Amino acid sequence: MAADVHPADTGGSALKRGAVSFSGVLFQSITFMAPAIATALSIPLGISYAGGAAPLAVILALVACLFAANSIGQLSKHLPSAGSFYTFVSHGIHPQVGFLVAWGFLLGVIVGGPFLALQMGFVVAGTLNQEWGWSNDTWWIWTVVVCLLIFALGYRGITASTRVGVLLGAFEILVFVGISLTLIVQAGGDNTLQVFGTHYANNPDYTGWSGVIAGSVFTILAFIGFEQAAPIAEEAREPRRTIPLAIILACLGIGVFYILNTYASAVSFGPANMINFTADDSNPWQNVLARDAWGGLGFLLVFLALVNSIIANQNAANNSSTRTMFAMGRIRLLPEGLGRLNPFGSPLVPLLAQLVVSLAVALFLGFYYDPVTGFALTATILVDIFAPMYILLNIACLTYFLRFRRDEFNIVRHAILPILGALAFIPAFFAGAGIPAFSFITSLPRPLWYAGPAAAIWMVIGVVYLIVLNRRDPGRILETKRVFDEA
Repeated sequence: MAADVHPADTGGSALKRGAVSFSGVLFQSITFMAPAIATALSIPLGISYAGGAAPLAVILALVACLFAANSIGQLSKHLPSAGSFYTFVSHGIHPQVGFLVAWGFLLGVIVGGPFLALQMGFVVAGTLNQEWGWSNDTWWIWTVVVCLLIFALGYRGITASTRVGVLLGAFEILVFVGISLTLIVQAGGDNTLQVFGTHYANNPDYTGWSGVIAGSVFTILAFIGFEQAAPIAEEAREPRRTIPLAIILACLGIGVFYILNTYASAVSFGPANMINFTADDSNPWQNVLARDAWGGLGFLLVFLALVNSIIANQNAANNSSTRTMFAMGRIRLLPEGLGRLNPFGSPLVPLLAQLVVSLAVALFLGFYYDPVTGFALTATILVDIFAPMYILLNIACLTYFLRFRRDEFNIVRHAILPILGALAFIPAFFAGAGIPAFSFITSLPRPLWYAGPAAAIWMVIGVVYLIVLNRRDPGRILETKRVFDEA
């Protein structure tokens, strides 16, 4: 076995060991998934393909993500690190590939904050406009406010930040579970198990299994983030045990949550009519289903849950992105200043960098296009980045256990599931990039079409940087394998 997992000398700038309890670790992943927002705004994209068979499409997406969760969890047992993704790939495949994963993740950092900040802007402004006639032009105020709030939470340290995440995550889950159960009871005799088959997969262009599979590709978007407990491994209690468990439980638990919500929406709205779920209202959970279940109170609670979900998601994303930037600064892949901590044990410069980038990109895209278009563009870039990373993480699990942990190698956990996981994300990548490799994928319109080339250009710059580092200081590439963990 390779003796390449060592505690490292952090030079007095180590993250706080054991600062995050298991609940904080678990909700780091759960809130990154933004279950309320995913239910209301992401899964309906899959419904447009799967129709009334959307619950089955969600089940297929859950299975695909559980494959990846297994791989990430298995790697986390041996490689708990703030570097997470790039550390796993550096060990399992090669440090140079790990560097490119780190570089790709950095693009995710750049667009992830604006993606969520823009979402806050148009959700709040749109609701205030619809209900009380406020101008939609106020979106930028809410975008700025949420960015400042997330910076303040992050500055106070990981313990405070994750505790807030637990409270916020619990609220949005309880609201949507309550409304879903109410809708199921109200449906009475309209409840049917046929939504778990292809009977109601009635999109005229994608009938039967073709619609269900297409729907599952797009509902995978709702699961992105289940693995984000990994970047806080160095601050978690018993990370080799809690991180893998949290990743699996977050994926499985929120997957069941999505299935419940999607089933409730189908039997309430009518399975045969689900193909038109968002035709008359882009936010039917807030404006239709919540009112049907609990009247005006339901509308208000779902609105608050959606706002809550965005804040919780951005808080979790901030925790993850700043730890990754910190880890890259610590091994000098980025400026060393990123590897320093404030008095509360948080990476100060990464926090400032995330704040500045989130505000600059969000305001630019929101004013140049509009907040919804800017949100869609950044979302597409995120899919283009995360889908290939999930594929590489699955491959890394297979190769790591074959090369370095043969005594633990299990044909199912370390071979069959990772291979299936890698294959499952190939259609998701093509869908995000708008490459019509499958019948249900169409080329993306402008400006969403720019996402693929933007990601490709970013990765080309990363390759050039990699070549320069290899010539000047190859040891810095090998540092991507370093695990900063207590023995």
